This record gives sequence, C-alpha cells and structure tokens, in this order.
Amino acid sequence: MDRDDRKALLHTFLAEAEERLIEMEETIVDLELRPDDEELVQTLFRGAHTLKGNASCLGFSRVSEFARALEDLLQRLRSRTLAVNSGLVTLLLRGVDALKQIVPDAVAGVEEIRPAHLALQRQLADATPLASEEGPAGTESAADARKRPFGRREGDAREWLDRAKTLRVDIGKLDRMLNLTGEIAIAQGRLRQMLEKSAGRSGETILEAHREADRLFMELQEIILKVRMVPVGPIFRQYIRTVRDVARAHGKLARLVIEGEEVEVDTTIVECLKDPLTHMIRNALDHGIESPDRRKQAGKDATGRVTLRAFREAGNIVIQVEDDGAGLNRRKIIEKARAKGMLADGQPLSSDDVHRLIFEPGFSTAETVTDLSGRGVGMDVVRRYVDGLRGSIAIESRSGAGASVTIRLPLTLAIIEGFAVGVGGETYVIPLDAVIECVDLPPGERRRTEGRGMINLRGEALPYLRLRDLFPGAGDPSPREKVVVVKHHGWQAGLVVDELFGERQAVIKPLNKLFRGVPGISGATILGDGRVALILDVSNVLRHTPNHAAAEAA
Repeated sequence: MDRDDRKALLHTFLAEAEERLIEMEETIVDLELRPDDEELVQTLFRGAHTLKGNASCLGFSRVSEFARALEDLLQRLRSRTLAVNSGLVTLLLRGVDALKQIVPDAVAGVEEIRPAHLALQRQLADATPLASEEGPAGTESAADARKRPFGRREGDAREWLDRAKTLRVDIGKLDRMLNLTGEIAIAQGRLRQMLEKSAGRSGETILEAHREADRLFMELQEIILKVRMVPVGPIFRQYIRTVRDVARAHGKLARLVIEGEEVEVDTTIVECLKDPLTHMIRNALDHGIESPDRRKQAGKDATGRVTLRAFREAGNIVIQVEDDGAGLNRRKIIEKARAKGMLADGQPLSSDDVHRLIFEPGFSTAETVTDLSGRGVGMDVVRRYVDGLRGSIAIESRSGAGASVTIRLPLTLAIIEGFAVGVGGETYVIPLDAVIECVDLPPGERRRTEGRGMINLRGEALPYLRLRDLFPGAGDPSPREKVVVVKHHGWQAGLVVDELFGERQAVIKPLNKLFRGVPGISGATILGDGRVALILDVSNVLRHTPNHAAAEAA
C-alpha cells in the first residue's frame, strides 16, 4: 500500500473510530439510567469489538489491547457476573476517554502507550472503579478531552493528521447530481448551437431552451444544498455526557432531554453551534439547576432536567436550551450590573433589559471563579457566535420553574428563497418564509407624512412601517403603495413598499465590514442585471414598527 492509500485509510479509521466512541459514550450514560437493559450492553460490546478488530488490521497493537480490556469488562456485564453501578459507569467512560487519546496517538505514529493509560487498562481488566472523576494521574480530565477535537493532540505538528471535513451522502443523491450535470451539459450545448444558428430561429424557441437549462441547474443547486444539510441529533447527543459529568462534579444531579434531533441544518452552522451550546448548557447547570436537597425542598425531582430542543420556524432553525431550575435571579443580576457600573441607580429596566445584561462582556453573577463560571465570558461568547451567523438570541425566565435560551439561525448561510420589493429605485429582498401576504395601502394612509401607522386588516389592527423612511432612497413614493405583511416570533406587521417584484432565489453575499452593523440588513445579493439588492433582517426591521415593544412584553 502506497503512502497516499494508507493516509486515506487512516483518515477513514479516525472518522469511524470517532463516531463509534461517541456512540459508546452516549450508550454508557444511558446504561447508568437503565442498568438492566441488555441491548445497551450488547451495543457497547459490539463497539469495543469492532474497534479492536479495525485497530488490529492496521497494526495498532496498543489500541487493540486497550480495546480488548474494555471488551472483556463488557463481556462480564453481558454474562451478568458484574453489576452496573455509578463507579463502573465512570470507569467505562474513562476507558472511552482514553481511547479518544490512544487512537489519534497511534495514527500519528506514537507506538508507546502512556503510563496513565496502562494503569487504566489494568483497572479495566480488574473492573476496579475509579476513586474520583479526575481519572489517573497524567491523563487529561474528561472535560479537557472533550474540548480537544478528536484526532488532534496539543502541539502535534503532523499536518496530515488534520482530517478533511467529510459528509456522508445518500448514494441516490449523488447519482441524481451526476445525471443532472450530464443533462445540463447537453442543454448548454443545445443552447449554444441554437445561438450560433439563431438567424433562422425564433426568440421564443431559444428562450424555451434557456428555461430548460435553467430548470436543470436549479434542481442541481437544490440537491447540493440538501446534501449539505445534516441532522442536529449527533451534535446534541454529545452533550449527554457533558450534562452528567458537569452536574456530578458540582454536587448536582441532571439529565439531558433531546427533542427534534431529526431537524436538519447546514453543516457549517452545525460546526458553529458546538461552542455556544457548551456555554449555554454549562450556564444552565451552574446558575439554573439546584442541588438535590434544594430541589426536594421545592417539591421537585432531585434530578434536574436540561432540555436541548430544535425545530424549524419561518425559514430558521430554532435551538433552545431549557432547564427546570430556579430561573434567573433578577435582583442579583441588577445588583451585579450596578456594582460594575453598567447601570445607574434607579434606572428602570424591563425584563429584556435585564436579560441583555447577561450577554455583556465580563458579566457574571457567580460569587467565586470556578471551572464552571465566574469569568463572565460564557454568554458573551454565545452572543458573538450568534451574531456572526446572522441569528438572534432571547431569554425567558420563570421564577422557581427554570429558564430557556432561544437561538434563531438561518437554515443555510448560502441561499434563501426571497420576495423582492422596490423602494425608490432600490430593490430589497425579504426572506420568503417571513412573508404572509401582500395588500394595497389604503388611500387614506397614503396621505400620511409619518412613516409609521396602523391599518385595518380584516378587522385586526396591523402596524406598518414605510421602508423608504428606514432606508431613505431617491424618487417619489408610488401613487399605489403596497403593504407586505410579514411575521416574526408570532408578531405581524406591514412593510410599505413601492413595487412588488415577486419571488426569487437569492445567493447571499456577505456585507463588507463597514456595513455589517447597519440595522435591518442581514446581507446582500446580486440581481440579474448586475445591481446589488439588500436582504432585510425582518426581526430587526420590525423593532421599528408601532407598539412592537408592548407586543414583545405581552
């Protein structure tokens, strides 16, 4: 086998080992909750056995030996000569953590196993539970091991160990993409010939050929976008272990509940979600979930619940981290903010104002600095990630019943379905999923000089905003202005425009750094005639409509 072939084989081994170890980690945590579930033990045994066999085939004897020690321990669980308990679960998890280090070491050419891993291998062979959550001396803590990307060692200079990002794609989609590229090539060739011989052909025939080529291209584009979409379940399930370990390390009990793991999102967004989710979950465990004794006194289950939820809403993916803890301490947040000089004494604050303080750099309500909190960087990091993804973030709190952090992000960062409108010679694109309907602006409202107002829409009051007042442009208003009714977070309002151009697909182009802070704009796109059209950020635009603040408070 030549060097390139072996390198490709090692990349495949790393990717499969990573998936298998993540699956084993999730299964071990489930086993702690369901110790009598034989299928969980069988799944773990198969995982260790497969990893041992794959490592042996590649000549990684140290990996194979360690996996065999784990396999032997699992065999004792299969034969019921060993019972599942908390200490044994911790030992199994440490075994998985060690393999997350041993496998990349072996692929990088490190033949000797670390002394700490040898000690852990002996503990696996003897089924000796670990005395603490920190693991044997000389190993990374579980938290540190999970922060480090799989297949990477700190300070490792081996460039080829940096695995290329890969996606598993359904073979049917690849076949269709291949067929479409062929059909597009044929259509383009046909169109080229018709243009070369256009003297004897009508414009309608050429236009029809162009439409067919365009249809094939759009279908190919749609399939490529779908290929980039991956379910959020795998990334969500990685936090099952995080919740278990972090809670126990701080004298608490908690479990993770996952909802909507089948929801799909662009793979780029999935990668960007990891750090924000980590901070949000750790924040919920530290500031939300109470100790078992306090929960019992409050009439709650001693084990807290952190819910990680995903669903789609109006062209966005919504990610929520919700806990059933004590909720946010409004008084404490305000006191800390005033102590840091963020607020003036007596300054009135709404719930939204208080919640926004949590995202300020350096803000924390923790009394002492710990490994979990106190440095005031967690939620600030979350906000910066969300802003960078053109998303929004909101917090809801229920005293004594818990709190939730909600992130709304676009499904893809590349293309959106939009509705184009004209204002004063400029074109704007509204995300199509936010558009409900279009109506004429009543004649009486056209004479208003103010840019905002209310109209009666089938018996309901609808606040509206003239886009030309938000984004001043040249030219006079149209004599027949139109109202585009849009929605966001259950809130509806009208955007008054001069012209309606209809639906179109928009390839999103990022704004220059100078324009990224412009309110109401999330990006730009290039029109068919070469002009630039701005893409509206509906949530930001609606903040300028009448009574919006009152509606949010309600």
